[in-house]
Amino acid sequence: MTDTLQAGKTRWSHYQIAYHFVWIPKYRRRILMGDVQKATKEAIEACCTTHGFALLALETDEDHVHCFVSAPPKNSPAKIVGLLKGYSSRIIRQKFPMLAKRSKEQLWTSAYYVGTAGSVSAETIRRYIMECHGK
Repeated sequence: MTDTLQAGKTRWSHYQIAYHFVWIPKYRRRILMGDVQKATKEAIEACCTTHGFALLALETDEDHVHCFVSAPPKNSPAKIVGLLKGYSSRIIRQKFPMLAKRSKEQLWTSAYYVGTAGSVSAETIRRYIMECHGK
């Protein structure tokens, strides 16, 4: 995990953005404890490594996951959370067959929360745009 929000660079862009995702198990089951919690975190970390995302923070409670990730702008938030949830669901259901029996098709709900973070505030951007107007 990285401690700070760092600027990233691709061939066509420079970026400094991160996404805060929160999602829950189907039926808000309290399954994220002990070995399941540990395996979930390991799966999310592996997914980030595989896809080139910077994992900035990761925590779970019994019934939800908080994940703070920086990723190149070519990846939409929907794609990122889909990869994280899909990869972790597949790994967890393989390691813990009793969870696969309880939720045959999905471990997680399809819903999620996403918020963004960057290096400047929305007010700073508004002020910059207004000051540039007419120049």
